[in-house]
Amino acid sequence: MKKVKKENKEKIMEMIRKAGSEEYETSWNKGGVFSTSKKKSKIKGGKKSRAAGSRFELRVRKDLEEKGRIVDKWSNNVDLEKNELVMAKRKFNPFSKVMTIGTGFPDFITLKHVHDDMYSVIGVEVKMNGLLSKEEKEKCAWLLKNKIFSKIWIAKEKREGNKIEVVYDDFGERYGEKLRWNGICRINPK
Repeated sequence: MKKVKKENKEKIMEMIRKAGSEEYETSWNKGGVFSTSKKKSKIKGGKKSRAAGSRFELRVRKDLEEKGRIVDKWSNNVDLEKNELVMAKRKFNPFSKVMTIGTGFPDFITLKHVHDDMYSVIGVEVKMNGLLSKEEKEKCAWLLKNKIFSKIWIAKEKREGNKIEVVYDDFGERYGEKLRWNGICRINPK
């Protein structure tokens, strides 16, 4: 039998302690080997955050429809490596046996009749705090550069007491100067 190194022994003992603890939830793989250990309070916090995000997304959709826009889930995504628009991957939840369809970027596509045969096509990404990651900024810039959308709005919440208001920031106005459209992405010029 091999002798276990001291630092490995400490890691193993820590995993054993977490596995038997009431405050951690431990998962095991098919072979019965320790997989992960997560703090139960963090799991609960994640569930609450996802639920709050879903409720806010529904509020944004209703707000856009009240403003006279036609709203639908956007089911495409941008592959920055291939420099193309692709169908978004569907996510499967094995616990509820449900396939999640609307995982595209941005969250919504909105249409509004302007005049004659002209329509305004705007993409809407819903973020409660209004902040985009670097990759999301690159995807927005790619979508605008390739004229998929005329504008991209970032919907965020604005709280005034107990009242929650939806505020829309235009991506081009907010990040356009900082990013200087040509140099922001991993896009190969055509």
